Order: sequence, then C-alpha cells, then structure tokens
Amino acid sequence: MIEFYNVNVQIDGKYILREVSLRILKGEFVYLIGPSGAGKSTILRLIYFDLFPQAGTVIVDKYSSAKIRRKDIPYIRRKIGVVFQDFKLLTDRTVYENVALALRVTGVKSSEIKRRVMRILTEMGLSQKRNHYPQELSGGEQQRVAIARAVINEPFIVLADEPTGNLDPRTSLEILETLERINKKGTAVLMATHNYDLIRKFKHRTIKINRGMIV
Repeated sequence: MIEFYNVNVQIDGKYILREVSLRILKGEFVYLIGPSGAGKSTILRLIYFDLFPQAGTVIVDKYSSAKIRRKDIPYIRRKIGVVFQDFKLLTDRTVYENVALALRVTGVKSSEIKRRVMRILTEMGLSQKRNHYPQELSGGEQQRVAIARAVINEPFIVLADEPTGNLDPRTSLEILETLERINKKGTAVLMATHNYDLIRKFKHRTIKINRGMIV
C-alpha cells in the first residue's frame, strides 16, 4: 500500500505539490493524469524515495518518509519497478544484460538469473532479441525491455512515468496492454500520463493533478 498524507514539496521556494493526499491499494491499476509540469513525476519520485516532502508523510509498504533510514532505501527500491519515458537502457549492454543487471546487483545466482531473464523476455516477446543492443531495437521494443527490467525482481508496484510519451499510437497501445497483463498477475501499476485518449481504452481509477494539487 502507498499513502500520501497532506504532502507538500517545494523546490527553489515554489510549490511543486501542495496538500496532496492519496492512496494506492495492493494490486490496483491507477492512472495519474495532468498536464506537463503538474507534479506527476514528483509523486513518483516521492514513492521511490528519490525526493522527500517538506511537510506531510509518504508511506510505502512499511516505510515512512519521516522515519526511513538511508541504508533502507535500496531495499524498498528493489520492491518497486520504475519505467521511464526515455527507457534509460544501458547502450553498451545487450537486452539480456540490461535485464539481468537488476538481479545481479541483488546477489542472485547466475543460474537463477538466466532462468528468470529468459522467462520474462519470452513473456515480453523479446527472447529472439536477447543479444541485440538497445540502439538495434524499435522504440516499442526498448520500452518492453525497460518493463522487463522493472518487473524482473517481482515488485509489488510498477511506476510508469509517461511510458508511451515517445511512442506512436499503435505501439503505445501495445505498451499499455503489457502493463495490463502485469497488473492482472497481481502487481499494482501507477501510470503517469497525459494521453487521455489512450487511457479511455482501459478503464481504471484516475487521479488528476494540476498545479501540484489533486483536482
């Protein structure tokens, strides 16, 4: 579960979020919508403790923004998958290596890494691309690699920050269908987007934010 209680965030004296309260339940699929600059990415950064509020509290799983220790942040991040608009893949590593890295940093054995990576690449329709480099893939394929990397550690939630922003309408629909499949397996999804046409195709609870406030 994720909960925000009266969260305020200021940067350079300007309110980015003001009195934001919200709740994401286990296994939910929630859209976070609003124009560019509304505060969507800030909410996601608060959830994986890349940012902390000046006032109010963010609770993620059993961790509170007011009490979490710095040394605990890497552990909670292992339970959170993050997908970005610009993919953030390592260009000097293959598809397989990009996904496997998320397991290697947590000390998983090589044999288990191979089994889990090949399974998720097969599910994503990328097994034949495992030895390709990101620049050899289409935008949709790169985003599916990014999603595979995000879910390889079996997180309780995937945070998708404008995951279709750089993709054409058909590929965007495919990415949303991929997130739907992940959600149906029990993983919560919080997707920040301003693509209103796309989210009408799959109905889920929607939180709208504008100028740093829930509206």
